[in-house]
Amino acid sequence: MNTADDPILIGLGANLPGPEHRTPRETLEAALAAFPSYGMRVVGLSRWYESSPVPPSDQPWFVNGVAVVETDLSAQETLARLLAVEHAFGRQRGERWAARTLDLDLLAYGSRVVDEPAAAGHPAAEVPHPRLQDRRFVLLPLKDVAPDWRHPRTGEGIDALIEALSDPGEVRVLGTGKS
Repeated sequence: MNTADDPILIGLGANLPGPEHRTPRETLEAALAAFPSYGMRVVGLSRWYESSPVPPSDQPWFVNGVAVVETDLSAQETLARLLAVEHAFGRQRGERWAARTLDLDLLAYGSRVVDEPAAAGHPAAEVPHPRLQDRRFVLLPLKDVAPDWRHPRTGEGIDALIEALSDPGEVRVLGTGKS
């Protein structure tokens, strides 16, 4: 189990209503409430953000956040459980960059670097998430819950990663209109 100084970070996103929930935010909150039954305990949550689709498209804006979880599961088992939660909430995987009812990403598993191939019914795990440093909609909420976080592969701090962003996407705190 990781500590607050070495957090397990989960990226959350949705831009379509889920099958039983009216809004993407309600779906995200319901998914978080289900985490304990999948072996994960939420111990921290960022503010909710809304973000334009990346790459730019005419699909609805996303609601995004980052959760800190505690679990005794391995990184690969955690990722498998996240995929099970997505499935339980109606996620249909298809076209890349498509709109979705729920997207859960294992962003970081503490300070560990994990490159595990798919095995024994578990998906391949690459941690930290290979594109997290390129995504404003991930880094801004990540800073809310882990302001001292450093990228396990590069050692760069969250502020340096945010400053280096070139992604053109617009991200703002949900309901405020402010970035």
